[in-house]
Amino acid sequence: MRIAIVNADRQAIEILRGVIEGEAGLDVCWTARDGKEAVARCAADRPDLILMAMHLPAMDGVEATRHIMGTMPCPILVVTATIAGAFSRVYEAMAAGALDAVETPRRVGDGEEIAGAGELLRKIATLGALMAAPLQGASAGKPAPRSLHPSHGGAVPVVAIGSSTGGPHALGVVLSGLPADFPAAVLVVQHLDVRFADNLAHWLSRQTPLDIRLLERPERIRSATVYLAAREAHMVLDGRMRLHYVEAGDGTNHCPSVDRLFESLAILPGLTGCGVLLTGMGRDGAAGLLAMRRAGLMTVAQDEDTSVIWGMPGAAVRQQAASAVLPLDRIAPAVVRYIRSLPDPARISRGASDA
Repeated sequence: MRIAIVNADRQAIEILRGVIEGEAGLDVCWTARDGKEAVARCAADRPDLILMAMHLPAMDGVEATRHIMGTMPCPILVVTATIAGAFSRVYEAMAAGALDAVETPRRVGDGEEIAGAGELLRKIATLGALMAAPLQGASAGKPAPRSLHPSHGGAVPVVAIGSSTGGPHALGVVLSGLPADFPAAVLVVQHLDVRFADNLAHWLSRQTPLDIRLLERPERIRSATVYLAAREAHMVLDGRMRLHYVEAGDGTNHCPSVDRLFESLAILPGLTGCGVLLTGMGRDGAAGLLAMRRAGLMTVAQDEDTSVIWGMPGAAVRQQAASAVLPLDRIAPAVVRYIRSLPDPARISRGASDA
Protein backbone atom coordinates (compact mmCIF):
# COMPACT_ATOMS: atom_id res chain seq x y z
CA MET A 1 0.00 0.00 0.00
CA ARG A 2 1.34 3.42 -1.01
CA ILE A 3 0.88 5.90 1.83
CA ALA A 4 1.35 9.67 1.83
CA ILE A 5 2.16 11.65 4.99
CA VAL A 6 0.93 15.23 5.46
CA ASN A 7 2.37 16.81 8.60
CA ALA A 8 4.08 20.10 9.46
CA ASP A 9 6.35 18.45 12.05
CA ARG A 10 9.53 16.91 10.59
CA GLN A 11 10.01 14.64 13.60
CA ALA A 12 6.41 13.37 13.32
CA ILE A 13 6.99 12.64 9.62
CA GLU A 14 10.09 10.61 10.39
CA ILE A 15 8.36 8.64 13.14
CA LEU A 16 5.41 7.91 10.86
CA ARG A 17 7.75 6.92 8.06
CA GLY A 18 9.61 4.53 10.34
CA VAL A 19 6.40 2.86 11.54
CA ILE A 20 5.04 2.50 8.01
CA GLU A 21 8.20 1.30 6.30
CA GLY A 22 8.86 -1.18 9.10
CA GLU A 23 5.72 -3.06 8.07
CA ALA A 24 5.75 -5.43 5.09
CA GLY A 25 3.60 -4.24 2.21
CA LEU A 26 3.53 -0.58 3.27
CA ASP A 27 5.52 2.21 1.64
CA VAL A 28 5.69 6.00 1.93
CA CYS A 29 5.24 7.42 -1.58
CA TRP A 30 5.52 11.12 -0.67
CA THR A 31 5.31 13.63 2.17
CA ALA A 32 3.96 17.17 2.38
CA ARG A 33 4.30 19.79 5.13
CA ASP A 34 1.24 21.93 4.36
CA GLY A 35 -2.25 21.48 2.95
CA LYS A 36 -1.67 23.19 -0.37
CA GLU A 37 1.34 21.01 -1.09
CA ALA A 38 -0.69 17.93 -0.15
CA VAL A 39 -3.48 18.83 -2.60
CA ALA A 40 -0.96 19.38 -5.39
CA ARG A 41 0.97 16.17 -4.64
CA CYS A 42 -2.24 14.13 -4.51
CA ALA A 43 -3.33 15.50 -7.89
CA ALA A 44 0.00 14.45 -9.42
CA ASP A 45 0.38 11.11 -7.62
CA ARG A 46 -2.72 9.69 -5.92
CA PRO A 47 -1.70 7.40 -3.05
CA ASP A 48 -3.68 4.50 -1.62
CA LEU A 49 -4.01 6.30 1.73
CA ILE A 50 -3.18 9.72 3.16
CA LEU A 51 -2.22 10.28 6.80
CA MET A 52 -3.50 13.83 7.30
CA ALA A 53 -2.54 16.11 10.20
CA MET A 54 -5.01 18.83 11.18
CA HIS A 55 -2.75 21.76 12.13
CA LEU A 56 -0.98 22.74 8.90
CA PRO A 57 0.29 26.04 7.47
CA ALA A 58 -1.10 27.57 4.25
CA MET A 59 -4.16 25.27 4.28
CA ASP A 60 -5.21 23.26 7.32
CA GLY A 61 -6.02 19.56 7.30
CA VAL A 62 -9.78 20.04 7.17
CA GLU A 63 -9.62 22.23 4.07
CA ALA A 64 -7.04 19.96 2.43
CA THR A 65 -9.32 16.97 3.08
CA ARG A 66 -12.27 18.85 1.59
CA HIS A 67 -10.27 19.74 -1.55
CA ILE A 68 -8.94 16.23 -2.04
CA MET A 69 -12.28 14.50 -1.50
CA GLY A 70 -13.99 16.98 -3.80
CA THR A 71 -11.60 16.64 -6.72
CA MET A 72 -9.55 13.43 -6.44
CA PRO A 73 -11.15 11.23 -3.74
CA CYS A 74 -8.60 9.26 -1.76
CA PRO A 75 -8.88 7.40 1.57
CA ILE A 76 -7.78 9.74 4.36
CA LEU A 77 -6.87 8.82 7.93
CA VAL A 78 -6.62 11.80 10.26
CA VAL A 79 -3.45 11.68 12.39
CA THR A 80 -3.38 14.18 15.24
CA ALA A 81 -1.41 14.62 18.46
CA THR A 82 -4.57 14.36 20.54
CA ILE A 83 -8.00 13.40 19.29
CA ALA A 84 -9.79 14.93 22.27
CA GLY A 85 -7.91 18.20 21.96
CA ALA A 86 -8.59 18.52 18.23
CA PHE A 87 -12.07 17.05 18.19
CA SER A 88 -13.81 19.89 16.34
CA ARG A 89 -11.25 19.79 13.52
CA VAL A 90 -11.25 16.00 13.41
CA TYR A 91 -15.05 16.01 13.24
CA GLU A 92 -15.02 18.51 10.38
CA ALA A 93 -12.50 16.36 8.54
CA MET A 94 -14.69 13.27 9.04
CA ALA A 95 -17.68 15.17 7.69
CA ALA A 96 -15.55 16.21 4.70
CA GLY A 97 -14.72 12.59 3.94
CA ALA A 98 -11.92 11.36 6.21
CA LEU A 99 -12.48 7.73 7.18
CA ASP A 100 -11.15 7.62 10.71
CA ALA A 101 -8.76 9.25 13.17
CA VAL A 102 -5.79 8.09 15.20
CA GLU A 103 -3.32 9.76 17.53
CA THR A 104 0.17 10.44 16.22
CA PRO A 105 2.67 7.79 17.33
CA ARG A 106 5.38 9.20 19.58
CA ARG A 107 8.79 8.07 20.76
CA VAL A 108 8.96 6.97 24.40
CA GLY A 109 11.92 8.62 26.13
CA ASP A 110 15.26 8.13 24.40
CA GLY A 111 14.57 4.53 23.41
CA GLU A 112 13.29 2.87 20.25
CA GLU A 113 9.79 2.23 21.53
CA ILE A 114 7.07 4.06 19.57
CA ALA A 115 3.83 4.46 21.51
CA GLY A 116 0.74 4.28 19.31
CA ALA A 117 2.43 2.45 16.42
CA GLY A 118 0.24 -0.63 16.83
CA GLU A 119 -2.99 1.38 16.73
CA LEU A 120 -1.89 3.25 13.59
CA LEU A 121 -1.00 0.00 11.83
CA ARG A 122 -4.30 -1.57 12.89
CA LYS A 123 -6.30 1.26 11.34
CA ILE A 124 -4.19 1.21 8.19
CA ALA A 125 -4.82 -2.56 7.91
CA THR A 126 -8.57 -2.07 8.37
CA LEU A 127 -8.73 0.57 5.65
CA GLY A 128 -6.63 -1.61 3.39
CA ALA A 129 -9.01 -4.52 3.91
CA LEU A 130 -11.99 -2.31 3.08
CA MET A 131 -10.43 -1.07 -0.12
CA ALA A 132 -9.66 -4.63 -1.19
CA ALA A 133 -12.95 -6.18 -0.01
CA PRO A 134 -14.67 -8.31 -2.68
CA LEU A 135 -18.25 -7.59 -3.68
CA GLN A 136 -20.62 -9.53 -1.48
CA GLY A 137 -24.25 -10.46 -1.72
CA ALA A 138 -26.27 -12.41 -4.23
CA SER A 139 -27.57 -10.92 -7.43
CA ALA A 140 -30.82 -9.08 -7.06
CA GLY A 141 -34.15 -10.27 -8.24
CA LYS A 142 -37.71 -9.27 -7.67
CA PRO A 143 -38.26 -8.85 -3.92
CA ALA A 144 -40.08 -11.82 -2.45
CA PRO A 145 -43.49 -11.05 -0.98
CA ARG A 146 -43.64 -11.11 2.80
CA SER A 147 -46.08 -13.12 4.83
CA LEU A 148 -48.76 -10.85 6.23
CA HIS A 149 -48.14 -11.38 9.91
CA PRO A 150 -49.01 -8.73 12.48
CA SER A 151 -46.02 -6.62 13.35
CA HIS A 152 -45.24 -8.16 16.76
CA GLY A 153 -48.58 -7.08 18.19
CA GLY A 154 -48.41 -3.58 16.81
CA ALA A 155 -44.72 -3.05 17.53
CA VAL A 156 -43.03 0.20 16.57
CA PRO A 157 -41.77 0.46 12.95
CA VAL A 158 -38.03 0.72 12.44
CA VAL A 159 -35.83 2.99 10.32
CA ALA A 160 -32.30 1.59 10.10
CA ILE A 161 -29.52 3.86 8.80
CA GLY A 162 -25.96 2.97 7.85
CA SER A 163 -23.23 5.48 6.97
CA SER A 164 -19.47 5.88 6.81
CA THR A 165 -17.33 8.45 5.00
CA GLY A 166 -19.09 11.82 5.22
CA GLY A 167 -21.71 10.20 7.41
CA PRO A 168 -21.91 12.63 10.34
CA HIS A 169 -23.10 15.45 8.09
CA ALA A 170 -25.46 13.18 6.15
CA LEU A 171 -26.94 11.81 9.38
CA GLY A 172 -27.48 15.34 10.63
CA VAL A 173 -29.40 16.24 7.48
CA VAL A 174 -31.60 13.14 7.59
CA LEU A 175 -32.33 13.27 11.33
CA SER A 176 -33.08 17.00 11.22
CA GLY A 177 -35.89 16.20 8.77
CA LEU A 178 -37.67 13.78 11.13
CA PRO A 179 -40.44 15.34 13.29
CA ALA A 180 -40.57 15.19 17.07
CA ASP A 181 -43.57 12.83 16.94
CA PHE A 182 -41.93 10.48 14.42
CA PRO A 183 -43.77 7.15 14.90
CA ALA A 184 -40.73 4.89 14.41
CA ALA A 185 -37.49 3.95 16.13
CA VAL A 186 -34.28 4.94 14.31
CA LEU A 187 -31.28 2.60 14.53
CA VAL A 188 -27.93 4.02 13.38
CA VAL A 189 -24.58 2.42 12.58
CA GLN A 190 -21.95 5.01 11.65
CA HIS A 191 -18.42 3.81 10.91
CA LEU A 192 -16.53 5.79 13.52
CA ASP A 193 -13.97 5.14 16.20
CA VAL A 194 -15.97 4.25 19.33
CA ARG A 195 -14.16 7.05 21.16
CA PHE A 196 -16.23 9.46 19.07
CA ALA A 197 -19.57 7.89 20.02
CA ASP A 198 -20.36 10.31 22.86
CA ASN A 199 -19.39 13.29 20.75
CA LEU A 200 -21.46 12.07 17.81
CA ALA A 201 -24.50 11.62 20.05
CA HIS A 202 -24.07 15.10 21.50
CA TRP A 203 -23.66 16.68 18.06
CA LEU A 204 -26.67 14.85 16.58
CA SER A 205 -28.82 15.84 19.56
CA ARG A 206 -28.48 19.43 18.35
CA GLN A 207 -29.62 18.49 14.84
CA THR A 208 -32.89 16.72 15.64
CA PRO A 209 -35.87 16.95 17.99
CA LEU A 210 -35.71 13.17 18.51
CA ASP A 211 -34.22 11.58 21.62
CA ILE A 212 -30.63 10.43 20.96
CA ARG A 213 -29.45 7.37 22.88
CA LEU A 214 -26.16 5.50 22.87
CA LEU A 215 -26.95 1.82 23.20
CA GLU A 216 -25.13 0.76 26.37
CA ARG A 217 -27.16 -2.34 27.27
CA PRO A 218 -30.05 -4.33 25.72
CA GLU A 219 -33.28 -2.36 25.56
CA ARG A 220 -36.63 -2.49 23.86
CA ILE A 221 -36.92 0.12 21.12
CA ARG A 222 -39.45 2.94 21.17
CA SER A 223 -40.67 5.51 18.68
CA ALA A 224 -39.21 9.01 18.26
CA THR A 225 -35.87 7.72 19.52
CA VAL A 226 -32.51 7.38 17.75
CA TYR A 227 -30.26 4.54 18.91
CA LEU A 228 -26.54 4.79 18.11
CA ALA A 229 -24.13 1.88 18.12
CA ALA A 230 -21.44 2.70 20.68
CA ARG A 231 -19.35 -0.45 21.03
CA GLU A 232 -17.01 -2.53 18.91
CA ALA A 233 -19.72 -5.16 18.53
CA HIS A 234 -22.59 -5.69 16.10
CA MET A 235 -25.87 -3.96 17.00
CA VAL A 236 -28.87 -6.15 16.11
CA LEU A 237 -32.62 -6.31 16.77
CA ASP A 238 -34.24 -9.52 18.03
CA GLY A 239 -37.77 -10.90 17.81
CA ARG A 240 -38.76 -9.25 21.08
CA MET A 241 -37.97 -5.85 19.52
CA ARG A 242 -34.96 -5.64 21.80
CA LEU A 243 -31.82 -3.95 20.54
CA HIS A 244 -28.58 -5.49 21.75
CA TYR A 245 -24.98 -6.30 20.82
CA VAL A 246 -23.48 -9.45 19.35
CA GLU A 247 -19.74 -9.80 19.77
CA ALA A 248 -17.68 -9.79 16.58
CA GLY A 249 -15.72 -12.74 15.31
CA ASP A 250 -17.36 -13.26 11.94
CA GLY A 251 -14.56 -11.74 9.84
CA THR A 252 -16.47 -8.59 8.90
CA ASN A 253 -14.32 -5.55 8.12
CA HIS A 254 -16.50 -3.24 10.19
CA CYS A 255 -17.60 -3.64 13.76
CA PRO A 256 -20.35 -2.62 14.23
CA SER A 257 -21.47 -3.68 10.76
CA VAL A 258 -24.33 -2.09 8.83
CA ASP A 259 -24.93 -5.43 7.10
CA ARG A 260 -25.41 -7.22 10.42
CA LEU A 261 -27.98 -4.65 11.59
CA PHE A 262 -29.91 -4.72 8.31
CA GLU A 263 -29.86 -8.52 8.14
CA SER A 264 -31.21 -8.79 11.69
CA LEU A 265 -34.23 -6.76 10.60
CA ALA A 266 -34.80 -8.68 7.37
CA ILE A 267 -35.40 -11.98 9.19
CA LEU A 268 -38.06 -10.64 11.59
CA PRO A 269 -41.51 -11.67 10.30
CA GLY A 270 -43.98 -8.83 10.05
CA LEU A 271 -41.51 -6.06 10.86
CA THR A 272 -42.33 -2.76 9.14
CA GLY A 273 -40.07 0.14 8.30
CA CYS A 274 -37.17 0.89 6.00
CA GLY A 275 -33.42 0.77 5.54
CA VAL A 276 -31.33 3.76 4.48
CA LEU A 277 -27.75 3.54 3.21
CA LEU A 278 -25.87 6.83 3.19
CA THR A 279 -22.50 8.01 1.89
CA GLY A 280 -19.51 5.82 2.65
CA MET A 281 -16.47 4.02 1.30
CA GLY A 282 -16.62 0.27 0.82
CA ARG A 283 -19.65 -2.01 0.53
CA ASP A 284 -20.90 -2.51 4.09
CA GLY A 285 -24.70 -2.41 4.11
CA ALA A 286 -25.29 -3.30 0.45
CA ALA A 287 -25.95 -7.01 1.07
CA GLY A 288 -28.04 -6.21 4.15
CA LEU A 289 -30.11 -3.64 2.26
CA LEU A 290 -30.77 -6.24 -0.42
CA ALA A 291 -31.97 -8.66 2.27
CA MET A 292 -34.31 -5.96 3.61
CA ARG A 293 -35.73 -5.27 0.16
CA ARG A 294 -36.31 -8.95 -0.50
CA ALA A 295 -38.10 -9.09 2.86
CA GLY A 296 -40.53 -6.43 1.62
CA LEU A 297 -39.17 -3.40 3.48
CA MET A 298 -38.66 -0.03 1.84
CA THR A 299 -34.98 0.58 1.02
CA VAL A 300 -33.26 3.87 0.17
CA ALA A 301 -29.75 4.62 -1.09
CA GLN A 302 -28.26 8.11 -1.20
CA ASP A 303 -27.53 9.25 -4.75
CA GLU A 304 -24.05 9.73 -6.18
CA ASP A 305 -24.22 13.51 -6.59
CA THR A 306 -24.83 14.18 -2.89
CA SER A 307 -22.56 11.43 -1.49
CA VAL A 308 -19.04 12.25 -0.34
CA ILE A 309 -18.10 8.72 -1.45
CA TRP A 310 -20.64 6.66 -3.39
CA GLY A 311 -19.19 3.35 -2.28
CA MET A 312 -21.75 1.79 0.08
CA PRO A 313 -24.87 3.24 -1.57
CA GLY A 314 -23.37 2.68 -5.02
CA ALA A 315 -22.79 -1.01 -4.25
CA ALA A 316 -26.41 -1.26 -3.08
CA VAL A 317 -27.69 0.34 -6.28
CA ARG A 318 -25.63 -2.01 -8.43
CA GLN A 319 -27.16 -4.97 -6.56
CA GLN A 320 -30.66 -3.52 -7.03
CA ALA A 321 -30.97 -3.39 -3.26
CA ALA A 322 -32.54 0.09 -3.20
CA SER A 323 -36.20 0.66 -4.01
CA ALA A 324 -35.40 4.39 -4.13
CA VAL A 325 -32.19 6.31 -4.91
CA LEU A 326 -32.52 9.85 -3.58
CA PRO A 327 -30.49 13.01 -3.01
CA LEU A 328 -29.69 13.63 0.64
CA ASP A 329 -32.29 16.35 1.20
CA ARG A 330 -35.13 14.14 -0.10
CA ILE A 331 -34.43 11.11 2.06
CA ALA A 332 -36.07 12.28 5.29
CA PRO A 333 -39.31 13.46 3.59
CA ALA A 334 -39.57 10.12 1.76
CA VAL A 335 -39.02 8.15 4.95
CA VAL A 336 -41.57 10.21 6.88
CA ARG A 337 -44.20 9.75 4.15
CA TYR A 338 -43.61 6.01 4.06
CA ILE A 339 -43.70 5.49 7.83
CA ARG A 340 -46.87 7.59 8.16
CA SER A 341 -48.49 5.54 5.39
CA LEU A 342 -48.16 2.29 7.33
CA PRO A 343 -51.45 0.92 8.73
CA ASP A 344 -51.97 1.82 12.37
CA PRO A 345 -52.45 0.18 14.80
CA ALA A 346 -52.17 -3.12 12.93
CA ARG A 347 -49.13 -1.99 10.95
CA ILE A 348 -49.37 -4.97 8.64
CA SER A 349 -46.20 -5.46 6.65
CA ARG A 350 -46.08 -4.05 3.17
CA GLY A 351 -44.07 -4.73 0.07
CA ALA A 352 -41.13 -2.58 -0.97
CA SER A 353 -42.14 0.93 -1.96
CA ASP A 354 -40.59 3.51 -4.25
CA ALA A 355 -40.39 7.02 -2.80
